[in-house]
Amino acid sequence: MLRLGIPKGSLQDSTIQLMAKAGYNFYVNGRSYILSCDDEEIEGVLIRAQEIARYVEDGVLDAGITGKDWILETESEVTEVCELVYSKASFRPVRWVLAVPENSEIKSVQDLQNKRIATEAVNLTRRYLAENNVTAEVEFSWGATEIKAPRLVDAIVEVTETGSSLKANNLRIVETILVSTPRLIANNQAFRKPPIKNQLENMTLLLKGAINSSGKVGLKFNLERKNLGRVRKVLPAMKNPTVSQLLDNAWVALETIIDEAVVRKIIPTLKEAGACDIIEYPLNKVIY
Repeated sequence: MLRLGIPKGSLQDSTIQLMAKAGYNFYVNGRSYILSCDDEEIEGVLIRAQEIARYVEDGVLDAGITGKDWILETESEVTEVCELVYSKASFRPVRWVLAVPENSEIKSVQDLQNKRIATEAVNLTRRYLAENNVTAEVEFSWGATEIKAPRLVDAIVEVTETGSSLKANNLRIVETILVSTPRLIANNQAFRKPPIKNQLENMTLLLKGAINSSGKVGLKFNLERKNLGRVRKVLPAMKNPTVSQLLDNAWVALETIIDEAVVRKIIPTLKEAGACDIIEYPLNKVIY
């Protein structure tokens, strides 16, 4: 049984959805923190992302998914099996940023000398200040960090994906401290065991395949062979489209994978070039 930590909170839904696309379906049973999985060899445990690396290091969990930021923050010694580029709202990294009120005189990290900073990532922030030879007071924030400046602190260090929450609270980003992505991590000793290592390597292949399929769709259609050259000029493909002979020698079937954003533009063009019976279908995994 592989004990796998699933991040509870902001990453919970996107992680469970990603796992489902990869072929691992987890089910939340009421208020239980234990998730059942359709793979009988895996048990999911809902734990805050901030704690997963520590529990994996201690062997309470065999593996888990957490951010690179929390691995560094907790200074955990774990095996990073793979990087998974996704977040709660999109497939892109998140940033830990130094932010101050719009009207603040703070323009760079050097201006933080003897100032007060609130953050959930205390260790990350202290290392950042030390690297820049700045002495400042760093206090742990239990939440609602954006509203603490300027009334309670001079600046904050906060995680952001789009920056919209900071702007809504009249905060200005001064510098980016860290760019972070989720990681599949494993306990060092557990990863040396062939069954667990094989499980996690197979999971890595499928998870990356699920991420690769994001924003892509499959497209197939029929076409008279005489129009093949026209269509090939306008049809984007990962490599080359698959061309299959139909029973009628004058016709072929084409199939390819393209960016979903391109579909609405290219289908009318394909139709004008003679394509018919056009089918668009979603993808769960793309394995390179």
